[in-house]
Amino acid sequence: MREGLAELHTHLGASVASEILWSLAHEQGIALPVKDYWEFDRLVTVSDPRGVEDLDALDRIYHWTELIQSSPLAVERSVHAAIGGAYRSQGITTLELRFNPMKRNRGGERDLDHIIMAAVRGLDRASLEYPQVRAGLILMMDRTFDERQNGIIVEKAIRYAPRGVVGVDIAGPRPAGTRYPYRELAPLVEEARNAGLGVTIHVGEEGGEHGLAEIGEVVEALAPDRIGHGILAARDPDLMVALRDANIVLEICPTSNLLTRALPGEDALLEIFRAFNEHGVPFTIATDGPEMMRTHLRDELELLRRIGALDEAQLQQANTRGHEASFLPAERAARASSS
Repeated sequence: MREGLAELHTHLGASVASEILWSLAHEQGIALPVKDYWEFDRLVTVSDPRGVEDLDALDRIYHWTELIQSSPLAVERSVHAAIGGAYRSQGITTLELRFNPMKRNRGGERDLDHIIMAAVRGLDRASLEYPQVRAGLILMMDRTFDERQNGIIVEKAIRYAPRGVVGVDIAGPRPAGTRYPYRELAPLVEEARNAGLGVTIHVGEEGGEHGLAEIGEVVEALAPDRIGHGILAARDPDLMVALRDANIVLEICPTSNLLTRALPGEDALLEIFRAFNEHGVPFTIATDGPEMMRTHLRDELELLRRIGALDEAQLQQANTRGHEASFLPAERAARASSS
């Protein structure tokens, strides 16, 4: 790549090295189920190269990383470490980190503002040490939360926008066997958008026909700037046209989709990219969380190059699009002036 790399889809709970999480757990006196570091490393990463059984199994790994990050001290250290590690190991110069602050306040025991301010301090510290990196924070709602809880997260995102929060998202476990009512998020999404925040939505990673229908609902009712994953859209030509026409950028995480078995193998991954290229669907490449997934952004690019999913020019285009689709203020101002 001639320019620095851009990574727009990485979770804070999956972006911090195991040795740092290990130290944070001990510094805070957290009771761990294992006493050996290497057992801990397997606890907080997708250690089996065959992946996990499903997204529920991944959520069980997140339980530990989010618990360890559930203090202002740990959040500040984690944000700082994730940004520095991304630049040092991968040359990432545009980075967005996403996390749910309510999953790091121990059920209300910790003050939510203290958690978010700690993340901002981590961002500020990293900006001093790594001025080459432009980084921002995305606050995440959750599909298991009620409207009041998600409303608080949007309220906090707006409040801390001047301090480095650049967008909102929603993720978390989907209702088993049913569709999530994304349409009900429209007022909160509109509130965030009107405040100048970017909007990205986790949807279309799994869920079969329900997941596919959810992408259509998100495009129609929420009109996000970006979609996290969205790989199921490759099954529906009309939906791909809608994504292209709305210029909604997909944040595709190849290794993550293989490890969570959202895709059965590399052949399926290849078909996804063929379909998106054929229909002009805009996308960028990400890891979902380099430390938990035991991959890095350059590994993702090499995987796509190796299986013939993207050639060098297409990889460059996807990376450039990552810089341009960022929610960081300079990029949003540039898009607004050109529209």
